[in-house]
Amino acid sequence: MADTQNTKVQEQDIHQLLKVKREKLANLQEAGKDPFQITKYDVTHHSTDIKNNFEELEGKTVRIAGRVMSKRVMGKASFCNVQDLPGNIQVYVARDSIGEESYADFKKYDVGDIVGIEGEVFKTKTGETSIHAAKVTLLSKSLQILPEKFHGLTNTDIRYRQRYTDLIMNQDVKDTFVKRSRIISAIRRYLDGQGFLEVETPMLVSNAGGAAARPFETHYNALDEDVKLRISLELYLKRLIVGGMERVFEIGRVFRNEGLDTRHNPEFTLMELYQAYTDYYGMMDLTENMFRYVAQEVCGTTVIPYAEETIDLGKPFERLTMVDAVKKYAGVDFDQIPDTAAAKKLADEKGVHYEERHAKGDILNLFFEEFVEEHLIQPVFIMDHPVEISPLTKRKPDKPDYVERFELFIYGREMCNAYSELNDPIDQRERFKAQEAALAAGDEEANTTDEDFMNALEIGMPPTGGIGYGIDRLVMLLTNSPAIRDVLLFPTMKTLEPKRAENKAEKAAVNGSAEDATVSAPSVQIDLSKVKIEPLFADDVDFETFSKSDFRVVKIEACEAVPKSKKLLKFTLNDGTDRKRTILSGIHEYYEPEELVGKTCVAITNLPPRKMMGIDSEGMLISAVYEYDGREGLNLLMLDDSIPAGAKLY
Repeated sequence: MADTQNTKVQEQDIHQLLKVKREKLANLQEAGKDPFQITKYDVTHHSTDIKNNFEELEGKTVRIAGRVMSKRVMGKASFCNVQDLPGNIQVYVARDSIGEESYADFKKYDVGDIVGIEGEVFKTKTGETSIHAAKVTLLSKSLQILPEKFHGLTNTDIRYRQRYTDLIMNQDVKDTFVKRSRIISAIRRYLDGQGFLEVETPMLVSNAGGAAARPFETHYNALDEDVKLRISLELYLKRLIVGGMERVFEIGRVFRNEGLDTRHNPEFTLMELYQAYTDYYGMMDLTENMFRYVAQEVCGTTVIPYAEETIDLGKPFERLTMVDAVKKYAGVDFDQIPDTAAAKKLADEKGVHYEERHAKGDILNLFFEEFVEEHLIQPVFIMDHPVEISPLTKRKPDKPDYVERFELFIYGREMCNAYSELNDPIDQRERFKAQEAALAAGDEEANTTDEDFMNALEIGMPPTGGIGYGIDRLVMLLTNSPAIRDVLLFPTMKTLEPKRAENKAEKAAVNGSAEDATVSAPSVQIDLSKVKIEPLFADDVDFETFSKSDFRVVKIEACEAVPKSKKLLKFTLNDGTDRKRTILSGIHEYYEPEELVGKTCVAITNLPPRKMMGIDSEGMLISAVYEYDGREGLNLLMLDDSIPAGAKLY
């Protein structure tokens, strides 16, 4: 009862604060001081310009503009802190300097308001570079509430959904996105210096090819035609190589209808380039030189800290074939595996999950993902992939089961993908046929034949090297960011019930706490007449057997989609002990990973570990399953967050 009363009081306080802000605006407008009628303000300096050049600017008049982040009123004189793009600076505002009426107005300004400051540069007695204001202009009135400054904005859900607030409250976030822009500019400068032309190709396509991914589909009303959002830039850029444009690149958004996790977002920024008359060795040289150039330009060094590692981009990148990498880290030589049957037998022995349609080359790739990727911390080119997973790549003349392809790995992550491009139209058509067979067998990521692209190849494409870079992962590396959402200004998020999101955000702004900022997904009202439950068990379970099941309260500390699985989520759980527990659960159809982080759930913790997609699952999360309107419904059981991890259920 007390909690309910506190919540009501809190909501009243929020609405009162918002009401006061609007009243202040109305008073300004009545007095002919409407800030929203101001159309420009001439800025001469930024905060860091003044701090870095104090000796030159001391005693001189400057004009800055920015957001009031704090304010301290002391009778006839006050201080405020104004934040602009590169930083912030203290402003001294005295009644005798700006006039009595202006000072009275200033005292009513709120944290979050945007102001223009004109005044002289000086240092306070404590040595802080400041501006002695001669004139203060209100440029925009903030009608919302910023998070409380002491706590800041820390809840990741709110940060990603309200990036504008995140940028205001967290300078390091702003620095990341400034650096992102500089990274993209550096890539363009490097490629321009290498003679590449930047081009633009269609986003809406009839045939989404060039990668193994499910496309998003939409409808073009004017043409009455279904189209797809592109999943790659490849096939159109190759058409330009056919047309005689020998070096081309594009930086653009691509869209893949897949899950979300720390390294994947359904829409992301891709850079692809194609160069005539070279091969994948030429692409390796270009990649190594470009990574080195961008790091030096943006970070001032080629030695990059990332997580707990130090990545050295200055040393020559290691080059290793996929077969040799699996031999090195898994102790298995696929050159000695005679056929698909033997590869599947080996996979069964090693606990590597595969699908019936997979051939020997697919299983080699699965071994690589299972046993090798996590070890590839320093830059390494993994070369010579099996032909089964490379439908657009030129075969190696001396080993036709493999292709001239490489992927660059850093910190266990694929950073780019490159080929000696397939320019044999007869071979390419056969590869497309194999892809269509895979599609018919259930592979939703397989390509289909692009007849116009085939026509271009038949006209003739020169020997060509091509490469694709995931810009977002490169930005993650160079900004030491752990998740892809940290480097996307507006990452994909599940839509929330508008009113619930609004109320939660307001509470977070007032209290500044992560707990209050957490936005829960709304409860869904279901028609109980459409619910069908599974019959209860007819057999008895004796009490002693049941009591052996150890039901425990667990806190979800991390959650991500399992690569190559459409159903599985991987949970890292606090079960009340000193170690973290990993449990896999096939509930991705019902929940996105970010929804579940921080939730309190129930798990059986004494089941024997069970391998799923090569990962040991140490227990079972408890869900409620039922049939609803002819389809399965599922709800993960969630508890009150006040219940501690490790609490035993009886």
